[in-house]
Amino acid sequence: MEFEVNGARRTVDVDDDPAAVEVVRDRLGLTGTKLVCAGGVCGACTIQVDGEPRVSCLTPAARLAGRSVTTVEGLSAHPVARAFAGEDALQCGYCTPGFVVEAAAFFERWRAEHGPTRPGREQIAAALAGHLCRCGAYEGILRAVAAACAGDYDTAPTGRQTPTGRQAPAVPRTEAPEKTDGSARYTTDLHPEGLLEGVIIRSPHAHAHVRSLEAGDLPFVPLLPPDGVVRYVGQPVAAVAAPDRAAARAAAARVTVDYEVLPAALDAGRARTGEGPLVYEDKAARKRAPGSGETPQLLPARWRGNLRGPSAMSKRPAAAVRRIREARTKSPDRVVEGVFTTAAQTHTPLEPHACLAHWADGTLHIQVSTQSVKRVAELAAERFGVPPERVVARAAHVGGGFGCKMGLTSDVVAAVELARLHGAPVRVVLDRDEELTDGGYRPGTRIRLAMASDAAGDLSALAIDADNDGGVSVGGSVAALARFMYGKAPRRLRDFDTVTHRPPGAPFRGPGGPTLCWALEQAVDEMAQRLGQDPIALRRRWDGNPKRHALYERAAALPVWSGRRGGTGRFRRGVGVAAANWLYFLDPVTEVELTVEDGVVVARCAVQDMGTGSRTVLRRAVAAALGLPEARVRADIGRSDAVHGPVSGGSRTTPSLVPAAVDAADRLRDALGGSDVAARLDAAHGVRVTGRRPRDRRGFVTPFTLGGIAVGRGFTGSVQVAEVEVDTRLGRIRPLSVWSGIAAGRIHEDRLARGQCEGAVVQGIGYALFEERRADPVTGRVLTENLDDYRLPGIGDTPEITVHFHQEGFEHVPGGGVGLGEIATLPTAASLANAVHDATGWRPYDMPIRPDRLLEGLRT
Repeated sequence: MEFEVNGARRTVDVDDDPAAVEVVRDRLGLTGTKLVCAGGVCGACTIQVDGEPRVSCLTPAARLAGRSVTTVEGLSAHPVARAFAGEDALQCGYCTPGFVVEAAAFFERWRAEHGPTRPGREQIAAALAGHLCRCGAYEGILRAVAAACAGDYDTAPTGRQTPTGRQAPAVPRTEAPEKTDGSARYTTDLHPEGLLEGVIIRSPHAHAHVRSLEAGDLPFVPLLPPDGVVRYVGQPVAAVAAPDRAAARAAAARVTVDYEVLPAALDAGRARTGEGPLVYEDKAARKRAPGSGETPQLLPARWRGNLRGPSAMSKRPAAAVRRIREARTKSPDRVVEGVFTTAAQTHTPLEPHACLAHWADGTLHIQVSTQSVKRVAELAAERFGVPPERVVARAAHVGGGFGCKMGLTSDVVAAVELARLHGAPVRVVLDRDEELTDGGYRPGTRIRLAMASDAAGDLSALAIDADNDGGVSVGGSVAALARFMYGKAPRRLRDFDTVTHRPPGAPFRGPGGPTLCWALEQAVDEMAQRLGQDPIALRRRWDGNPKRHALYERAAALPVWSGRRGGTGRFRRGVGVAAANWLYFLDPVTEVELTVEDGVVVARCAVQDMGTGSRTVLRRAVAAALGLPEARVRADIGRSDAVHGPVSGGSRTTPSLVPAAVDAADRLRDALGGSDVAARLDAAHGVRVTGRRPRDRRGFVTPFTLGGIAVGRGFTGSVQVAEVEVDTRLGRIRPLSVWSGIAAGRIHEDRLARGQCEGAVVQGIGYALFEERRADPVTGRVLTENLDDYRLPGIGDTPEITVHFHQEGFEHVPGGGVGLGEIATLPTAASLANAVHDATGWRPYDMPIRPDRLLEGLRT
């Protein structure tokens, strides 16, 4: 078959009837076209055929014969591509090529009909409705498309004037041009000579003992735990490899697994009572239970059957229980009680878990989509019996993670073992159903809450019991987080893990935080109503954090807060508020190495960039500290053999990286013997220094580092005000606007930080309204295993988002700023719930707030 691709004639063999995406990616090497959902849902594989956008995963390659095809690689000079880079309309960048291709087609239609004018949000959203961005970069995308259509990017930007008079860079993000033109190479895009594709064989049973694995002369690697027991549908059992995925799947079908099927514990209600078949039979098995929290298990807890807990972070618990009991009798109107539930929220980054491994001269090389390139290398050395210096992990670009890519995951283990078995490079990439089944999720919860206020209207006592439903995983910490919010009143805070034969949960952007806010912030709102007080005023009164006080004052002054609400017709408007805090984490042993190479300062650190902007932050911190133009600084990250760098998780990356970069810059200036660094670089080839992250003034809360984490002094804060429109006939909730106030100290890169916070709001909207991981109660199989059934928020679900930064309060931290990626998403779901209550008078106790739940609530 012959056709034209980006202006060049190409000929390919399509006798095997491949999809267009396979031809474009694998046979032509145009890997900007991404395969994500394989079902036409996400838009990442979009190409233009004779100028019209098509999802190439559903388009037979034979339909391209004689046609003109344009991929993102052919649009690198298009105004839309420039606008995406210039407006920072991206984060991880994995979905970006598909958006650019679709938006370019919209641009051509719009300019033909309207000339260089600016389209509205609704018009852009309608045109891009078939595309998903898990990072939630929709606000930037809306800005970029509008700016491109208006003519702002008809010529390449050379930098804009900032309010301070400084010339801004042409692109806010260092790697933006690569991500917008498709040249950025992710693990899924790599195809070295001799590559084999690996496939993982997974258990069809929720609980079984594997008696044997047989495959004749077919080589395979077992992936079973030491006791040979599988504990959920989808658990890895073995892996095979072949020259392509079709052949690998055929090989996997030849592996015979002899299962002794065992009774399974699938009912969370029975597990809460300690009943049902045991998930973990003994202490040794329990120690191997994966964790769903951000930090290793610190608090001991006893087991009763399949119930682990409580682990407690209480403060005068007996007093809390006594006060609540007394208030129930003497002043029941000052007691707020309720049972709140949340569904499991799946991470599903658009780049799935992926690893390419090969062995060379006794050294293990791993190309991996990870949030922890250094940690993966360390764990791999330990797992595979290799000296640490003989393991090199790389992650040039990472297509999202949100907490689920922080360890030695099954794709890494399978790829490494298969590469050793075959003596060839092997790549293992999870399909979307595997990602949605075994890629990680925020555990579901059942929260029992009681709150009492005293005669003066102050918080008197709080009691929270949280049952965390994370399948075979443990370590939930929802209730524990209430220790740090709203003063020093007595509180009993108990976390339980309800263990079942279902896949394990994993840390997800502020583990436990959005879940706690869902219950706690609705209870505070209910108390404000009982006391006849303004919800913002009550929070300000109860909350002793001065940083959040500044945010409350801003929020109370918003026109939307004092505007018209409610109504009696079909469409009702409501406004809600919620607040949150989060611990300040850092990696205190972070280092940055600077080397002068041919007149350029190269900054190296074993950190990775999953879309948060680490590469840009490092480069600009060094350039600013040395007084150099950015062109004379290059950031070389994503390699484990560089000096120690932080994990991209726990909001610890920037507060670890920037101070180390500044320290390294100071050392380089000293090494060059003067303040005019630029004048000395050309003669300083080979000069190398290493900077280290200085200690904060007054030190840290924790005297030691555990798993690369230390806890710093002070809490970040967030206050969000959400406005919604509720359709009382169809039960639909439309977010109209969200004001997000963030107190995280100095903002090092404003545009990138705003994108992070906007995306956090979008993920919070998904949590509140749409996302619900569901499983078959009889078999344990995950039912929401594709992006049709697991609903992610799209660009049309995005309200107008305003981000306000309060940049005071962390002056004791070198650089003055801490992480904000997690605090920005914590209060979103709760603020939406409070807005729904404001609009309708109905309190949503169960999340997501589905239309059927809302309509039933309004009827009762």
